[in-house]
Amino acid sequence: MSSKALSLTLYNLALPLGLVLMLPRALIKMRRRNGRWQDLAQRFGFFPAETQAAIHALPQRERFWVHAVSVGEVGVAKKLIARLLKTQGDLGIVLSTTTPTGYALAEELAAQNAGRVVAIYSPIDLPGVGRLMLERIQPTQLVLVEAEVWPNLTASASRLGIPISLVNARLSPRSERRYRKFRNFIGPIFRMLHQVLVQEADDVARWQGFGVDAERIHFTGSIKYDPEGAVVAAAKIDELRSVLTQTGIAPAQPTLLAASTHAGEEIELARVFLRLREQVRDLALLIVPRHVERRAEISAALQSIGISPALRSDSSSRVDPAAPVFIIDTTGELAAWQHLATLVVVGKSFLAEGGQNPAEAALAQKPVLFGPHMENFRPLVELLLKRGGAQQVADFAELESACRTLLQDPAKAARMAKAGHDALTIHEGATMRSVERLLSSSASTPSFQA
Repeated sequence: MSSKALSLTLYNLALPLGLVLMLPRALIKMRRRNGRWQDLAQRFGFFPAETQAAIHALPQRERFWVHAVSVGEVGVAKKLIARLLKTQGDLGIVLSTTTPTGYALAEELAAQNAGRVVAIYSPIDLPGVGRLMLERIQPTQLVLVEAEVWPNLTASASRLGIPISLVNARLSPRSERRYRKFRNFIGPIFRMLHQVLVQEADDVARWQGFGVDAERIHFTGSIKYDPEGAVVAAAKIDELRSVLTQTGIAPAQPTLLAASTHAGEEIELARVFLRLREQVRDLALLIVPRHVERRAEISAALQSIGISPALRSDSSSRVDPAAPVFIIDTTGELAAWQHLATLVVVGKSFLAEGGQNPAEAALAQKPVLFGPHMENFRPLVELLLKRGGAQQVADFAELESACRTLLQDPAKAARMAKAGHDALTIHEGATMRSVERLLSSSASTPSFQA
């Protein structure tokens, strides 16, 4: 038995147990994020008639299946797809996502590019399901975003002669350590990839360590950090500025924006905010939770310390002038909201490991602060810190001091904002470099009858 066959056999033996263990949590998350039961059929390769018709209507000479798991990866996919469509006029794209929040953004993109982009849910990686979806979509290339290398889907595409590209490939030191424990089983799956387009130069050696041939690994830079396509529409920013005004926060007020927060962080950041208001009397706090379904939990926590927050989802709610706090419980708007902030604090960096992406705030030319846990963005963090484009703090007390300094010294805040934006210019052109690699790699005649 070949190493690839052995890896797939072991994976498929373990898969049913894994699905059973994950199912209850997955269903709960689906319902919390407004998922629909009927969408489950798509996860097994069965599309509604209108979806299948839309796929058949896509251009056939060149058709990409792009898979992006959730909101962050869909953000990368949107930039990539925009450049792909602009570069090649006869290209059709099927964009699959795993989460309801990611799917909502994919549907928006499909509506904006009717006839060229179709949104679907991704397949469950059971034997045969990926093959069925490949036959229904008939792509000339499978494009996986960041880390979505599913063994059965990858193997099915490989057997059909469909090139598989991993774009904006991400392999954090933590993931590398975890994967190395199973290198003998994971390596054969990774070696089926036609090409791996990595974000950082250091990633080349990491992927080679899993047996991917050097000539298949290309350093393109990060699409996520590429300034191209990162400009948020002025109309969207104006719309949100009006929302702020309607909720009781004036455009001229200094605002502290907490981006992609996780459990426990909101109440601590609110306490920091209340203390900061003793010196900065008109300061407002905007909270953008990573998971909007936590809105009730966050509201209750803030109310326990005397704050009555307004909700973005409730157009009639207003902030309390004594403590103006606005919870932005909608998806897909974070990039625009950051343009309206005075300071941005990155979530999941204080009470959990990994951190969240600080690039959008830097691209918006805002001072960026984050806590000690930014493990998943180490190269970017090191770059921003080296250039003076961000500040890392040890805890909430140090965060309070750093915020106070920046709020009271606008010139220093402006220097940090500019330095952060300028630091990301090393990734300029990453989107176009990725597009060029993809457009030179499609299969002319995938063997769907094989």
